[in-house]
Amino acid sequence: MSAAEGLDGPFEKRFVAIGDSFTEGVGDIDPSSPNNARGWADRVAAQLIANDSSWGYANLAIRGKKLTQVLGEQIEPAVDLKPTLVTLYAGGNDIIRPTVNLDMLMERYRSGVEKLVDTGARVVLFTGFDSANAPLFKVTRGRTAIYNEHVRRIAADFALDLVDFWHMRQLQDWRYWDVDRMHLGIAGHTVMAKEVLRVLGEKDEIDDPEVDDAPLPTFPERVKEDVVWGREYLLPWVKRRLTGVSSGDNIAPKYPSLTSRVW
Repeated sequence: MSAAEGLDGPFEKRFVAIGDSFTEGVGDIDPSSPNNARGWADRVAAQLIANDSSWGYANLAIRGKKLTQVLGEQIEPAVDLKPTLVTLYAGGNDIIRPTVNLDMLMERYRSGVEKLVDTGARVVLFTGFDSANAPLFKVTRGRTAIYNEHVRRIAADFALDLVDFWHMRQLQDWRYWDVDRMHLGIAGHTVMAKEVLRVLGEKDEIDDPEVDDAPLPTFPERVKEDVVWGREYLLPWVKRRLTGVSSGDNIAPKYPSLTSRVW
């Protein structure tokens, strides 16, 4: 072990983020970050470390994972890291499947949350996004509402912190989303980081994001954009669903071990 590695820990406070692409940071493109993605969790970790150098950070989230995969593959590694703070968001990839038993799924979610609570860590949960204005996912809005009711009940039962993604109306503006229309963009992840810090009651020195103030596209421009989006993003997404391929195949966690080096 090098001297530099020896300085990276141990940590008095330990933030572990688990979940899917939302927590991995997909859409917040950053070639200098692992997996070419930064994301809200990295931004929160960087601010926590700036506030207090005793923080360490691990991010176990992997894009494309369904809820049972997140629970089965990430809960135990998270517990092994002896977290003092855990964030969990998973289930979005289940909600968009052709069929899903949400009641059964959320019983498993509750059991996973209970394992995290038993560590003594502060646990933060998230509601799902309101997809009323999302062309591809609008039909899943009712499922997300049911999912959210389960999450709210679980958060209340265990007295946990809750980030209410559903009511973050600023993120109904598509300028905060990536061009794939499925993941938050840089601006959206920045807004989410600031909201998580607010829920945690932590000092927030992250600058408000800037978004393009471009005029609304004309109808022909929107049609052209939709055609390009369908070819480059929708069709590959459908193909993965039909073939059982996940965007997270062969992807490793960004920060599997605790670190204070988050850029």
